Formats: sequence, C-alpha cells, structure tokens
Amino acid sequence: MQNLTQVVDTFPSVIIPNNADGLPIEVSVIGQLGHGAGNQLFSKVVARQQGHKNFIDQHDEPSAKLGSTNLPLNDPSALYSFAVGSKGHPFHCHAGNRFFTAVSGSGGTQLRFSVARLKEIVKDPKLFIQSMHFINIPADCMFTVRFGGGTWHQFLPLTRNGVHPAFFALSYHANELGGDLSDNQKEKVLTNEASIPALTELLPDTVNDLLDSKLFQAEQIPTTTLALDAPSGTFHRVVCDNVRGPIGRLRGFFGTWERASGFVTQTNQRSKIKELNYTPKESLLSKHLADETIHHDDSFIYSLHGSGYNGHSATHLLQSALEGFLLNPPQGVSWLMSFRNTLVKPLGLRTSRLGCPVSSLLLKNQQNLFANRYPVLDQHIDSKDRIAQVVLGADDKHLKFRSCISVHIIDDETLEIRLGSRVHCKNLFGRFYMSAINNVHRNYVSPTMLRKAVDYVISQEGLSLNLKQ
Repeated sequence: MQNLTQVVDTFPSVIIPNNADGLPIEVSVIGQLGHGAGNQLFSKVVARQQGHKNFIDQHDEPSAKLGSTNLPLNDPSALYSFAVGSKGHPFHCHAGNRFFTAVSGSGGTQLRFSVARLKEIVKDPKLFIQSMHFINIPADCMFTVRFGGGTWHQFLPLTRNGVHPAFFALSYHANELGGDLSDNQKEKVLTNEASIPALTELLPDTVNDLLDSKLFQAEQIPTTTLALDAPSGTFHRVVCDNVRGPIGRLRGFFGTWERASGFVTQTNQRSKIKELNYTPKESLLSKHLADETIHHDDSFIYSLHGSGYNGHSATHLLQSALEGFLLNPPQGVSWLMSFRNTLVKPLGLRTSRLGCPVSSLLLKNQQNLFANRYPVLDQHIDSKDRIAQVVLGADDKHLKFRSCISVHIIDDETLEIRLGSRVHCKNLFGRFYMSAINNVHRNYVSPTMLRKAVDYVISQEGLSLNLKQ
C-alpha cells in the first residue's frame, strides 16, 4: 500500500462515509499531551471511576453514568465515562449515535470500524471485513470520535504489547432513546436504568470466527493515521513512540500507586460555622478540667439546614464525624502538625499526625471506646439518640487538653456538629506555647478540621442540604 501524507493547518481529521446512508465516522486529533500523560491520566481516572455509584464493568469496557436522562423535563441525553484497557474490547455496536472525547494511552490507539449492517453480515460475514476501516491515534493525545447508530467498532491499543491502555473517554449520548432500540433497552432508558453495556450489541459469533481466522489480515485493511508532532513512517515518529512508551509505563505506575482522591467544595450560607469563646453548659466538656485553671476555651458549631435529619441517629452521625476527622484531615493542618512535631520532638512532647483536638483518636487505649472503635475519655448519648457526645484529650508535659465532638439533631431541618476545646497549662512553657498557637488554632486549625469532617459526613451519609437562599 502507498502512504500519502497531507499537511494540515488545523486538527488532523478523517471522515469515513457510511454506505448505508447513516452518519459518517468522524475522528479528529485535538492536542498532544506530555510524554506519558495518557497512561497517568488513565490510571487516575479509572480509579475514580471505580468509586462511582454507577460504575459497571462489562465487555472489557468499565464505565460509569455521570449524567442521567431527565425524561420528565424532556431531556433524553446522558453522559458516561468509559475506559478501554491494554487488551482492548470486542467488536460491538449501539442503536443510537455516539460522540465521545478521549485521551489515548502512551502506546497510542487503534480505532476499528465497519459500516456493514447486521442483516448483511448475517447473510455474508465477509462483508464485515470488506466494510472495515482503521484509524490510528498517536500516544498521549486528546481526540474526538463521532459515528452513527449501528456502526460496528472496536478499540485497541496501537502498541499491542499488553502494557499500555487504549484510552479513557467521556461519551455524550444526545438521545438515549435514539435508534432502533429493543423493547428491553427502551424499558431500561425509560426507567433510568440504562448503561453502556445495556445499550450494546455484540458481533455475531460467525463474524467473530471469521476475524479469528486466517482470512482476516489486519495489515490489508485501509488505515488512516492521524498525528501532530510527526507523520507516520518517519524517524521522528519512531523516536517519539519509543520515548513516550517507557515514560508512560512509569507515569502510569505512579498514577496507580497514588490514592485516587478529589474534592467538592460548596459555598453555602445556610451551612455556617459559628465560634463561641466558651464551652456551652450542655457540653460534656464542661465537666472536664473543671477544677483546673482554663487557659484556652473555644467551641465551633457547624449548622446544617436541609431535610430528613430526624431519619439519622446522632450516634451514627457522630461515628461518621469521627471517621471524617481520621480519614479527611485538612492537608494544611497535616503540614502544620508535621512542622510542629519536628520542633517539639527534641523536647519530649507528644507528637501526632492529626491536629491536636482529635489526636487522641490515634491512641491504643481500649478502656473506653465509643462505638467499640474510637478511644475516648468520656461519652454520652441522650435517651432519644438526638444528642451524642464524646470527649477526647491527653496530658502532656506542658499542658492538658480536652476536646468535645458532638452531634445535635435540632429538628427535621437542622443539624449541628460541634467541636470544642479547652486547655489547662501546667507551666510557663505551656502558656507560652498556647499564646504562640492561639490565633492559628482558633482561626484555622479547629474550624478547618470541623469543616472537613462535616464534608465527609455529608458525602458518606447522603445528607440533603438546602442550598436555596
């Protein structure tokens, strides 16, 4: 076959006509990412995708529905994420049109299409091969793909050595009810239970057998290669591919090794933190250090306004809050604690990776456990389980500190989660220490730790917030 290379001043693209009068196949390469970026992105976003509530893994194409249809409001569209790994996935088609944006792995991607129709290939499987066209996408590239319903497609890594994934993509379905859906598929769309595999039809076995036979020779299929930094078949292209591959393996490894995390921050005036410069009388904390001179006393109240809070027990929400302090600490507070630990360790003071108000949660004290898990100094739950409190704390060379974490279910629309602290300084160094950290403790450490813990509770318990002002 003769190679013909065309230089373009815009996005390298290809349009493959559909002989069945359907939508053509349109593919465009949009941009070139850094060396190894495709594998790194794949590793991270696949980990996040696995944590999604709508995650499903079928047909070697793990996916998640990110945006559902809203048929009561006349919106039949949906948004999915999906991934194709290092083994590729089988040939299949969908009734509806497809349009997705993807990032290729660090070995590149091969997109395989056939515009033959099901009725045709059932009669003559060879028509499937005669209607095929391949499109090669270089490594670490963003690209777009659009094709009509009924178009058979298969996506594979361009470098099929079992090392690099094919790509990760976001797929926009303009009309989930579009195309010649089966009755079962229509029912799933109408009940909002549709998924990528539910809307997928696999290739008949007779055609698969043909593709596995010697009659199918991939190198004989018409192929279009799109590129940005160097055309196919050049020395520059070979160097690029040989460099991107190893770097992709390394960045992909670190992408897998790093914890998949993300952050959702809401600005909501109906969810506020209120500061008090004293310990409320109803707080369990008021009974602690009562015979000592109090050199520091504060209380922060995070009020949530929404609905259905009476459906939760204070005990359960407090367990979730304590877990939030442990699993969702503010990064800035962790840095401050690391710096503080370095300074005070030579003095023989206590060290902890957690902020001081909750650092005693890491103690191995088994004498008084809340929920059979969290070491506490004191705890109390009211008879209706609408108020739950625990007291934390420890004694050090220079001071004694006690903290109270509590959950108060005020009514069906109001919930309060509180964090209070009080400190008794045992000597002059303790008073110097507290004066040095007082401002950062009041203005940053305690309110930020409380906010992050409540964010965790909201996400884990599915609390409903009223965001209307």
